[in-house]
Parts: sequence; C-alpha cells; structure tokens
Amino acid sequence: MSDEAIPAGSNGNGEGGSDRQFILEKIYVKDMSFEVPNAPAVFNEDQSKTQVNMDLKNSHQQLDTDLYEICLHVSLHATVGERTLFMIEMEQAGMFLMHGYADDEIRRLVASNCPAALYPYCREAISATIGRGGFPSILLQPINFDALFARAEADREQPQA
Repeated sequence: MSDEAIPAGSNGNGEGGSDRQFILEKIYVKDMSFEVPNAPAVFNEDQSKTQVNMDLKNSHQQLDTDLYEICLHVSLHATVGERTLFMIEMEQAGMFLMHGYADDEIRRLVASNCPAALYPYCREAISATIGRGGFPSILLQPINFDALFARAEADREQPQA
C-alpha cells in the first residue's frame, strides 16, 4: 500500500459499497503509574529549567480473526539538573475491529491509524495526572504516526549492512 491513508468509506459506516470495516470497539487505560520520588522538596526547586524526556512505542495482539488490541506506551521523565521531578508511564489501549483489509493495510492501521486514535486520550490523561500531581500541566505535541510508520517501513526495507 502507498503512503496514503486508508480510503474514506472504509470505516464500516455502510457507505462506499465496501465490506471493509475499521471500528474502535473499546478504549481503556491498561496501566498507569505516576511517581514524584523527591516530594515534597522538589516543589521548592526552580522548575523553569525542567527537561522532559518522552519515550513512545506501541504494541498489538490479535484477539480474534478481525479484532486487535493496540496499546500505546508513553513514558515521561521530568528532571531539573540531576533531580527527578516526576515520572509517568501510561499504556492507553483500544480494541479495534479491522475487517476486509490486506496484511500490509492491517500493518499500517496497527502502526499508524490506531495509535493516532489512542494518542489524544493518552495526552489528556497524562496532562491531567501531572496537574493533579502538583505540577503545571504539560501539553504533549501532536505526533504524525503516518510519518513514523513511513520511516519505520523505509528502515525495514533497507538492506542490512
């Protein structure tokens, strides 16, 4: 399949005359952890020079013939100098029905479309949790999962040196 998105009318809404379906059946937080290991002293730190490192990955498992669980794993580690302000790890998951797609299209849906559907929920939960932890909320920037998928596919297709 090309780098284009899955065609409109393939979302199971009955339009387009296609028997292809892409449906988000369920969305849920699978796991979440928030730690402030240096509280309460950390709240007296000058937080203007906070560094936040983010790691992102996704995983999937096939639950049934056309049903997949997709899990978006996000972790943030905020520091000032060598001192940790907070750490948050989250697994935002969803169950997706994908019917009528070829294997390469399923791979694209799993690696791009599904994480793109999950990420806004993850962003909101992380921002709210950080705020409840006593820190200014962090606005996680949008992620272009299509570009990440294209880069991963290009890396996969390059011959091993």
